[in-house]
Amino acid sequence: WGKQIAARSATPESILTLFANDGRRFSARNVATTAHRVGKFGEHRFRSDRRLQPLAEACRRRMDGFNAMELANLAWGFAKTEFIDQRLFWAIAAEAPRRISHFKPQEMSNMIWAYATAGVAAERLFEVISGATVNRIGDFDPQALANTVWAF
Repeated sequence: WGKQIAARSATPESILTLFANDGRRFSARNVATTAHRVGKFGEHRFRSDRRLQPLAEACRRRMDGFNAMELANLAWGFAKTEFIDQRLFWAIAAEAPRRISHFKPQEMSNMIWAYATAGVAAERLFEVISGATVNRIGDFDPQALANTVWAF
């Protein structure tokens, strides 16, 4: 499914149809990629698209199976669609601090940008990312640093 989700010819509709048909058999990586790819289309038309609810639920069920990049991609993808499932965002906010040492600067930047964009005030997540950013500031490229600063 990964190749179908990531194909250049994939559309949000084809990706969401694939998830509706086969999503229960997707790996955690496939679920995260689905959210990220739909988010890349970043259109507000997804804000109330009911097809994203089963995707959000699948993400919550697989929370312990996502790596740092996948957690960041989930938050970013859902923020871009403007489909803000509070339970999903809070589940990610609970999981991400435990894995902060595995986050690359771009992933921290994308994560905190997503929370600021979604309007989810996950204070503990912001505290953890703030501390990690200070400790690793030399690793951030200018864009990741600008996005991180903007989010605060």
